Amino acid sequence: MSNNSGHKKRTSQRVDRIAGIGFARFLKLLHSMSKEGLISLSVGEPDYGTAACICEAAAQAASEGWTKYTPTSGFPELRQAIAANLKKRHGLDYDPDTEILVTVGVSQAMDLSFRALLDPGDEVITPDPHYICYPPNIILSEGVPVRVPTDMSADYALQPDEMEKKITPRTKALLFGNPANPTGALMEKNTLEGMAAIAQKHDLVVIADEIYSAFVYGEATFTSFATLPGMKERTVLLDGFSKRYGMPGWRIGYAAGPADIIDSMLQMAQHTMLCPPNATQWAAVAALDMDDEVDFRTILTHYEQRRTLLYTELNRIGLATAEPKGAFYIFPNVSITGLTAEEFCEKLLLEEKVMVLPGDSFGEQGKNHVRICYATPYAGLQEALQRIESFVNRYRVARPV
Repeated sequence: MSNNSGHKKRTSQRVDRIAGIGFARFLKLLHSMSKEGLISLSVGEPDYGTAACICEAAAQAASEGWTKYTPTSGFPELRQAIAANLKKRHGLDYDPDTEILVTVGVSQAMDLSFRALLDPGDEVITPDPHYICYPPNIILSEGVPVRVPTDMSADYALQPDEMEKKITPRTKALLFGNPANPTGALMEKNTLEGMAAIAQKHDLVVIADEIYSAFVYGEATFTSFATLPGMKERTVLLDGFSKRYGMPGWRIGYAAGPADIIDSMLQMAQHTMLCPPNATQWAAVAALDMDDEVDFRTILTHYEQRRTLLYTELNRIGLATAEPKGAFYIFPNVSITGLTAEEFCEKLLLEEKVMVLPGDSFGEQGKNHVRICYATPYAGLQEALQRIESFVNRYRVARPV
């Protein structure tokens, strides 16, 4: 209901500051269309389902009466399993009682991080392009997002010297995703070491979003930021179950970090979300307990084949793109068509029934780019590429740049 009575505005300035960020218009357009023949390369969720043993664990928990409130920090059994998993994967030692907080997806973990860390006006440095929710989460916690441009020439990896130029007396934290959404960029160890030196020098807290850490391709290797010397005590590591375990709708994630920060996040959590879902936590325990490494390596092989197909074909078509080293996104430049990113996405959807997302939704550096998610079967990507090539050729001829 609109407010036309002359009284003061009812909604907050925070809402105004994040209004228009996102791609809701495209999702609305998508849902208004017939799904016949549609190929969606938009939503960032794995195309494989949740393993049966995970679903069975949740169903069993619910049938046994695990339907009530849980500890705000999450069940001890899950926090212990998360600590063991972080030790196994990264060699990191976290106290499950004081240094791990279970959350409703990584999104809540990120939100709580900012609420716990930021005073009004504190600045958070983040790369551009960035995950679409980074700046709004900072703004909603009364912080100020400070963007560091990255580009295709450096495979969209954040450059430490460029980051340091943005530091002011109000800088409180550094936030990045590694591997990154929307570009698939992977920051190598030497880059992370440069960032660590700057974080130490300027006494910054680092929020490392590592939700895509299992999705790394070719000869590339992943380094968890908290493993670098002196960084565990100043890093909030965010991870979860949505990507690796095919559980995006289960909404279960976690933060691991210094006890004082985790405790502050816990104080916030008890007054907001109260606790993570009950049966979902037992599903997460089952996910960490199952032996699926062989199956997951097969999944990664399929994703690498898709990545290679898109990287090769998009560049051949004329949509220049960096080679993604991780996650499951690729970020081509569409300026050869003479269309803006929004025009490209809307026309491609309406004319070819292929949905991708405009790159400028992910920051200023996304201008003239689109994000393509390749969590889609290989045959679907082949068909989508044929339609994209036809579309690009049509507009390249009609509107040369």
